[in-house]
Amino acid sequence: MDFAFSPDQEALAKRIREFTADRMAPLAAEADRTGRFRDGLFAELAAQELFALGVPTAYGGRGADSVSLGIALEELAAGDLTPCYAVLNAALIGAILDNNATAEQCRRWLPAVAAGESVLALCLTEPDHGTDAANVEMRADESGSGWTLHGVKTSTMLGAYATHGLVFARTGGAGARGVTAFFTPLDAPGITRTPLHDLGSRSGGRSTLTFDGVAVEQDNVIGGPGLGFIQVMRGFDYSRALIALMAVGAASASLREAFDHARVRETFGRPIGMYQGVAFPLVEHATALHMARLVAYEALWRKDAGLDHRKEANMAKWWAPKAAVDAAHQALLTFGHQAWSEDLPLARRLRDLIGTELGDGTAGATRLVLARQLLGRDHAP
Repeated sequence: MDFAFSPDQEALAKRIREFTADRMAPLAAEADRTGRFRDGLFAELAAQELFALGVPTAYGGRGADSVSLGIALEELAAGDLTPCYAVLNAALIGAILDNNATAEQCRRWLPAVAAGESVLALCLTEPDHGTDAANVEMRADESGSGWTLHGVKTSTMLGAYATHGLVFARTGGAGARGVTAFFTPLDAPGITRTPLHDLGSRSGGRSTLTFDGVAVEQDNVIGGPGLGFIQVMRGFDYSRALIALMAVGAASASLREAFDHARVRETFGRPIGMYQGVAFPLVEHATALHMARLVAYEALWRKDAGLDHRKEANMAKWWAPKAAVDAAHQALLTFGHQAWSEDLPLARRLRDLIGTELGDGTAGATRLVLARQLLGRDHAP
């Protein structure tokens, strides 16, 4: 049993940590205030090869292992959680394309993903369907040599920026087998983007997208009609562990600041870290984050080893965001009145972290998956 990263992984962590300290953390508050990513951000992320990490080398990527992707996202999230979604989507949707698209489709689309020229959005959630994703209402009608898309997608992270979306629409009967995935340019005529005003991750461009007879070619279908929902559900086993590490990275940054503060802040003539009421809660949250981190990396290690990683990924997804929100909250309380101001990053991180409890499966959804795995479908909710 070996818990150490390889020398290459340690070098990656160091490089992304230095980039984050220089170009992410100092600029995060301004992005939150304006509600927009700064100009050139995607180019900077691409220059760090963050979009290329999960893309196979045959298509211009780095072909990195899953653990390396987790390392990069954990380090990036310590500076600013929200840009991580662009890297996450490139990895998740890139993997879906690599596993399900034709070689010609991959040659056409994946090099631009690796280069950061294509920014991707996952267009699955609808106004009346979030967790119940198999009940997609958006429809795709056959039209000549292609299809036309009609309907609404919402809660689409990066919807304001994305050049392409993996769009899920109903092409057949009810249920999961009637849903097809389309890789769709989001500058196509008939698409309207409406930004949402969010509690956290305000720069992430989460949007509602309306598709009014949007034409897509037959060659935009991924994997074949009726396979879309199955494809994305398999991908979530992977992305859930990555989101867990994003949450751990952001919350750990707040905890580190809280420990530093507890060493220097004095009350009644001594540092507040000397009071059990301050020290013990921080220790408890540091322990919870460490456990969440380990199960997330175990899930990614198992994926790299070709082992079933669904159980560990879902454990990480329901546990890590909750542990991260609680830890960030305690860090804020440790600073007291100082952290109530937006001058410090603690309030922003807490707001951003709440979003990780929702995306790619809520605690209820992931615990349901676990219950069915551990009890068996005939003995679980």
